[in-house]
Amino acid sequence: MALPDEKLLEIHRRLCLIFGCPIAYFRALDPLSELVSSLLSHRTRNAASGAAFRALRARWGEDWAAVRDADPAEVETVIAGVTWPEQKAPRIQAILRRITELRGELSLDFLGEMTVPEARAWLQALPGVGPKTGAAVMSFSSLRRPALPVDSHHHRVAVRTGLIPSSVAVGPSHTILEARLPPEWTAQQIYDHHEVMMLHGQRVCFYRNPACERCALLDLCPEGQGRMAGGPPPRESRE
Repeated sequence: MALPDEKLLEIHRRLCLIFGCPIAYFRALDPLSELVSSLLSHRTRNAASGAAFRALRARWGEDWAAVRDADPAEVETVIAGVTWPEQKAPRIQAILRRITELRGELSLDFLGEMTVPEARAWLQALPGVGPKTGAAVMSFSSLRRPALPVDSHHHRVAVRTGLIPSSVAVGPSHTILEARLPPEWTAQQIYDHHEVMMLHGQRVCFYRNPACERCALLDLCPEGQGRMAGGPPPRESRE
């Protein structure tokens, strides 16, 4: 059996051949806008969270101060298509107020002058911002910094292939999985790794009934081998 880091690199290599690395970034929002978008996306399909973000822009333009100061009920109505809009509307407004208190303005561009660990720690000190959101802001926004987001699909593939134990939830998995990446990897390579793991989870390694028979990682996947051998499916990991 390959050592864990070698296994991760082989998984990355195979999936990059399938999905085509480098993968183009899907957007380049400023970091504050990316933060709002990431908060909307929690436990929500991309189409719904994207529509909610566009609805915010249609109502208030790029004026996040106007969103901050708006009637919470109106913000909730505008983002009604996401999961838990009644929680997300006041949370987003609270975060915008907190950034204003700390910085005197509504901008996160200053994060580009910090180290990635410092910037992620600053973000995660905001109310309701966890490791996935912090990493997403650093990686997906126009900052383009080396940080690894781990979503439920990425996490599922990592658990089933044995990169992390099933007892490790999505939040704590960020530190473990990121530590296994080559330290010399660029922001693009780290972004590619997240994207190919996520895409594999979406298209092959489904939550229920994964398509193990056509999985390019089957020989590296203890769970897939067990499923193919006809054993009882293991208890699903907590996502």
